Amino acid sequence: MPHSVASRQRGPSGVSVRQAVLNDLDELVRLFNLYREFQGQRSDLPAARAFLTARFKHGESVVFIAHDGGVVAVGLAQLYPSYSSVGLARVFVLNDLFVVETARRKGAATQLLRALEAYAWAQGAARVTLNVARDNTSGQALYQAHGWSPDAQFLMYHRYPTAADPSEP
Repeated sequence: MPHSVASRQRGPSGVSVRQAVLNDLDELVRLFNLYREFQGQRSDLPAARAFLTARFKHGESVVFIAHDGGVVAVGLAQLYPSYSSVGLARVFVLNDLFVVETARRKGAATQLLRALEAYAWAQGAARVTLNVARDNTSGQALYQAHGWSPDAQFLMYHRYPTAADPSEP
């Protein structure tokens, strides 16, 4: 029996996950700022708020929030919709998954993964894709334990703007 992706999913440890709404913004800003710090960025609560507000306002991402015991927000996951031209299908990019250190190993990441996968599959997605740092072995182990596999076909490359790049074509 399919379950509603908007419903709250509770794991055996008391961690629950649901799709976030704008009323969750204060909790999400705190978690998103901590996530960015974990990724080596400086704390910037106003910028985190502006970024998340814009994603909600423009419907540019889907955010899930995890609570421990239904009270304290302990984690988030953010999906960005995209498409595969070759596969002629919707895909999602899992750009952000974060659980506060005190709540790790309690099932929050597992619950977040289950919720975002259920959402993606309900939307007809062909896949969910993510990047994980090469030195983040605990993250790699988490994803692999839940059926995610490293890409064996493609290498990912990035191009960043430089001072030599013209600002206009």
